[in-house]
This record gives sequence, structure tokens and C-alpha cells, in this order.
Amino acid sequence: MTSPVDNKFITVQPWGTVDGKEVQKFTLKNSQNQEVDIISYGATITAVRTPDKNKVIDDVVLGFDDIAGYLSTKNPYFGATVGRVANRIGLGRFTVDNEQYQVSQNLGKHTLHGGFKGWNSKVWETSIQNNTVVMALLSADGEEGFPGAVIASVSFELTDDGKLVIKMKASSTKATPINLTNHSYFNLAGHAANCTEVYKHVVTMNADRWTVTDQDSIPTGEIRKVDNSIMDLRKPTILGDVINQVPGGGYDYNFCLPEKANADDEAFVAKVRHPESGRTLEVYTNQPGVQFYTGNFLDKDGIPGKLGKKYYKHGAFCLETQNYPDAMNHENFPNSILEPHHLYYHIVTYKFGVQS
Repeated sequence: MTSPVDNKFITVQPWGTVDGKEVQKFTLKNSQNQEVDIISYGATITAVRTPDKNKVIDDVVLGFDDIAGYLSTKNPYFGATVGRVANRIGLGRFTVDNEQYQVSQNLGKHTLHGGFKGWNSKVWETSIQNNTVVMALLSADGEEGFPGAVIASVSFELTDDGKLVIKMKASSTKATPINLTNHSYFNLAGHAANCTEVYKHVVTMNADRWTVTDQDSIPTGEIRKVDNSIMDLRKPTILGDVINQVPGGGYDYNFCLPEKANADDEAFVAKVRHPESGRTLEVYTNQPGVQFYTGNFLDKDGIPGKLGKKYYKHGAFCLETQNYPDAMNHENFPNSILEPHHLYYHIVTYKFGVQS
């Protein structure tokens, strides 16, 4: 574990213990009065404080005040780094190198976000490198049923132009599926504003296709164009005008991003604007897909969150850049198998700003 250092851009403090391991909280700061809090439990973003058009600062991500909240069964992966395979694996099965694997089925008969104890529930090793927080994790061969020992790292940097740059890397001793994501829940009106303000958000998505799913939200393998459908968000769309028309009670679908000549280059994913505050969020990534989720399954009685506030259905949205769900079981989806001696590299940039 790292120890406190003298760094005007990053401060660190203890934030409890999990399984006898100390959890640390890092606060990244820039010159624009923006701050991001990240804890080493789950490499989790717990707060993003950013000003509105009147320079009023608010926290725009959902989360908890203490480690107990993140350990709770009511925690829907708030802000976490999710792996080793984000999203769903149909029946928890896949074949690699002619060998079939059965992994943990923590979503009925399917697998979600890495199994019962995914990377979101691990304490990561930490260090500070220049103005970047780096977290690392070793996942053992056979953990949750997945093949290969995997070394993973996630770095977080907050730049002076409002960019939170997250870089995820992994290497494995055996061929294994890897699909990481950051699972932050955003509400640009403030974390406690709930659906009343989320419905006012204006969303623009750079995606002309989406992956069709069955009744269990498992991809069927069909990739469908968004044309003339509720999935067409290519033009600025007020979320409240469409969210309740979406099958399943809101968006929880993978959108396919345009193909790039260089797989390591970032491309524009989405822009979200909250007109009243003027706050904006732009997302960029090198990944082929993004899961757009509108908090459909947040507790109907409210999840107790930060500062005594409660979070309800449609109280936030997620833009989880990643590979397509269940990619290892669909030959027409982008490859998700990481081979030994190869490097998994995923970059996502969340840019926070103001537009009057």
C-alpha cells in the first residue's frame, strides 16, 4: 500500500478495512475546482465534485459515505471497476481453446460482472505515479471459474481541462475472457436529485447499432440498426421523453460504437447535458461498445446514499464503455479473449464541463 505523500494534486487518507486490508481514499484535484474521490476497494469512484454554470459545486455520482455502504448487498456496483468480465455471460458458460468453462452463476442461471466476488469487491494495491493514482490486482487462476492468473491495473488522472482519464490494463497466463468497465452512476444535477432531474438530461449517443437481448438481457447475437426506434439517440434527446417507452423500464442495452482504424485510439461515445445546471459530461473510449443504463433496478424503496439522501429508480445513468456483452459466445461480436503475452488495454475519458 502507498503511504501519504506531499502532492498538491492528490491527497490520501485511510478509509476503513476489508478482510484485514486497509482501504485508502484518494482525492484528485485540478485547478478548475474539480475533485474526484477514489477508494482502493473495488478501484471505486466515490465522488466527482464539479461546478455548474454559476460555479456552484456539487457531487454528480451516486455512492456511500463509508466503506460499510460499499460492502452492503444494496450496493449496485456504484463507481466500481468491474471484472474480470463486465456485463452478462449467458448460462455462465464459454469455450476457450476447445475447453468449456462453467463460471459462477450469480444472476440466476447467468453470470454478471465477474461472479459472486468480482474485482469490484477486492482491495487493490495502490501507488501514486506523478499526478496519477494507479491500482493493481492479482486474480488467481480459477477464481470464480475463470482460467488464467490475471494481473490487472487501473489508473486515474484528473486533468486541468476537466478530463477524468481511466486506463485499464490486464495480462493473463492463459487465454481468458477480459472485459472491464467503470460502473459510475451519474446525475449532473447532483447525486441526490433523482429522476426528476435525470429526465431533464439531454443525451446524444454516437451509435447506429445495438445488440438485441432476450428476456434475461442476454444477447441473442443479433446486431440491429437504431433507425426508427427508441434506441436512436444520435440526435440530442431529452431522456424523459423516451425512457419510459424503452422495453424493460428504461435503457440497459449495449450500443455499438463506430469501428476505428486504430483500436487504441479514443473516439467520441456520448454527450450528456443537464440544461438547468449547465453541467455536461462527454465520454470517449477505445472500446467497441457502451452499456447505457438508466438505473432501472435501483431499489423502489430507495438506496440510502451519501449525506442521508436516498437513490430511487431512474435516479442516475451509467455509460459503461466495454466490449459487447457475452462476446465470447458470439462469433460476430468483437473478440474478448485475451491471449497470454498479449495486453488488454481499455481507456475511457469522462470529461466534465459547463455549457450555458
